[in-house]
Amino acid sequence: MLDWLDISGLALYFLDRMVELQMSELLPAAVIARLRSNLIENTQRTNGMIAESAAIQKELQRANLSYAMIKGFSLSPTSVTRPELRHQFDLDYLISEKCIIQAKEILEKRGYRLYAVSGKSWEFKINERPVVSLRDFYKDLPGRSVELHVEAKQSGRPLMLERTEEREFYGIKAPVLSRVDLFIGQGMHVYKDICSEFSRASHLLEFRRHVIARRDDSAFWGELRSVAQDDPRLILGLGVATYLITHVMGPFAPDEFASWTVRGLSPSIVSWIEMYGSHAVLKKFPGDKLYLLLQQELVSAGIPAKRPLRTALFPLRLPPSLVKPAKHETLSLRGRRYRLQLHQVVSRLRFHIVEGFRYALELHRWQQYRKRVVR
Repeated sequence: MLDWLDISGLALYFLDRMVELQMSELLPAAVIARLRSNLIENTQRTNGMIAESAAIQKELQRANLSYAMIKGFSLSPTSVTRPELRHQFDLDYLISEKCIIQAKEILEKRGYRLYAVSGKSWEFKINERPVVSLRDFYKDLPGRSVELHVEAKQSGRPLMLERTEEREFYGIKAPVLSRVDLFIGQGMHVYKDICSEFSRASHLLEFRRHVIARRDDSAFWGELRSVAQDDPRLILGLGVATYLITHVMGPFAPDEFASWTVRGLSPSIVSWIEMYGSHAVLKKFPGDKLYLLLQQELVSAGIPAKRPLRTALFPLRLPPSLVKPAKHETLSLRGRRYRLQLHQVVSRLRFHIVEGFRYALELHRWQQYRKRVVR
């Protein structure tokens, strides 16, 4: 159970809530000691990431690059009251397309290596290790990961980087997305998680807090609707995320928001959430492929799938390398890196076989259920 709380991102939120309710003494001594130790470690880890983020941003600003903080630290304080309660994997920035090469050079001068380019996302790492145990999950290790998300100019659409806001961030003035763009980004990240093999439950909790914080802000909901009205995928994505959270945690969204998002969901999408929603939130890592049942309903609603069903069920490509070879790599490190990669290949192969078979069995059950409730 504790391992699930760690991976779901809820462990420290759970501890904080138990302390707030003055119920922490109800937990076994070993459990509360472990959670408190994790909080101390994660506080140090968060402070280290804050310092690194501030240092990177100072260099981006010195070079006069157009960028903004996204995800992570930009969610405080609306969605995350205390940053040290959130387990954050990497630092994310939106960067102008014309600035990406300069930003890459800045990160490389700091010792980062470009690991992968996937679509508009550039992933950089520094001081990566072949193996990181779950025991080190909260520790402030020297390894860091940075993702640069490129924003390109699109005809007829204003850039998010042209409407950023400034925020005090531990000694510097940091650009963040406008309040509507921040909300949309967070909500669509939850939607993306739901439409994948595994989703972190903490992301749903944080988005719920954001909605509640804006509950009585009629001007905000009006501005959001104006921005989203011509984007069917955005409306559907926010609706799926909001209804799934409602199904699992109870009603929370104001009518000004739910009326044009949740209530526009098709009966089949609503049925999937009611049948599989709790499982989607509570399942263990690495997850399963039942989201593909939802994907087919989304396709029917006019939202194209990111990958064809056959490719998602059994990819023909090997998983990407978890750790790249370092300069002057020792034989011992190379052996550990190879073992890690072999373990990854075997684990993913087993996952695709087992979960593909499970999907095939569940597909029949879903089709029968769908016929009964969707008429």
